[in-house]
Amino acid sequence: MFLDVTARRNQKLIDTAVALHKKGLILPDTYILDLDTIEENTSSLVQDAKKEGIRLFYMTKQLGRNPFVAQKIHEAGIEKAVVVDYKEALIMMEQGLPLGNVGHLVQIPKHLLKRIMTYGVEFITVYSLDLLQQIISIAVEFNVKQKVLVKVIEDGDQVYEGQFGGFHLDELPLVAQLSNQTDAVEITGVTSFPCFLFDEESKLLPTSNVQTINKAKKIFKECGIEITEVNVPSATCHETIPLIKEIGGTQGEPGHALTGTTPLHAKLDLPEKPAMVYVSEISHNLDGQAYFYGGGYYRRGHLDNVLIDSDDSLVTDSVAPFSDVNIDYYLSTSNEHPVGSTVVAAFRTQIFVTRSDVAVVSGIQKGSPKIEGIYDSLGKLIRR
Repeated sequence: MFLDVTARRNQKLIDTAVALHKKGLILPDTYILDLDTIEENTSSLVQDAKKEGIRLFYMTKQLGRNPFVAQKIHEAGIEKAVVVDYKEALIMMEQGLPLGNVGHLVQIPKHLLKRIMTYGVEFITVYSLDLLQQIISIAVEFNVKQKVLVKVIEDGDQVYEGQFGGFHLDELPLVAQLSNQTDAVEITGVTSFPCFLFDEESKLLPTSNVQTINKAKKIFKECGIEITEVNVPSATCHETIPLIKEIGGTQGEPGHALTGTTPLHAKLDLPEKPAMVYVSEISHNLDGQAYFYGGGYYRRGHLDNVLIDSDDSLVTDSVAPFSDVNIDYYLSTSNEHPVGSTVVAAFRTQIFVTRSDVAVVSGIQKGSPKIEGIYDSLGKLIRR
């Protein structure tokens, strides 16, 4: 999906990937993160957001919850993290990084809520009265006031399977009533997901979820609650930051933009450059096809082509379609290739749902690559 654009805009990353594998410094099934470019992408996003008055929270699930990279993103100007789930929150907490938003997409379990709240989180996203009541109880116990974002959902909204949750509009008066009974929480905002979707051509368009958010704001106002934060995530990047402002949003959540891998980056040359490739190795040949080690396949990744280092030259080959019902022990190419050859791919991924390693490499753009650390897909350091 991103192989051509990566070869055109970040050939140094591809060259580094091949060199590290050929030297035996990384194994097959390893994602390489170009730290220099991620930092540059972060700085570019920060500048765009400041111009539009949009606040950014960074997300690391697609990077495998990598704490080292998160620290560098923090230092480059996006101060706080939005975590997709509570396990990602724990990784950020272990690193000592500030939490901006926890609870969206995955709610905080009851036995972890106190730990996260006492650590400190600016916003907690809620979509049940039970969680809101638990937050109130803990806030009263520790004499704090917790800001809350309310996730809303209505029939006809775009929601991915496995992510259902939210308050219907007719339930919001009950949410407001519970909040108005205490000073321990402050409902400051509303959110939904996804608020933008790619049209498969060259545009990101608002979804009907945005209309639901606007209706929710009016209902809360009628209940005496002024909404000041409008969190509108999905594909936050250079192209969508002005759109966030246009639809009344105040917060964005760059994730794939940090590595230049939103769907839009496959179509347009945006300020964010490609900063991630996948490295494997030819394992064997069979019946005219070559098979390379898997482990990093993502079913929405659009993995169509790979580059293969053969006799010190890179050749392109297509990747055979792979069924979502099977385990990616191997993936195959259309043609045979020498066993042991380096394979480089660039496709949309979510590293945290793979079994891949992650090599964080600095100095690529300066011609002096250094492996800062090799991590597992969930942010744990394997070796430096």
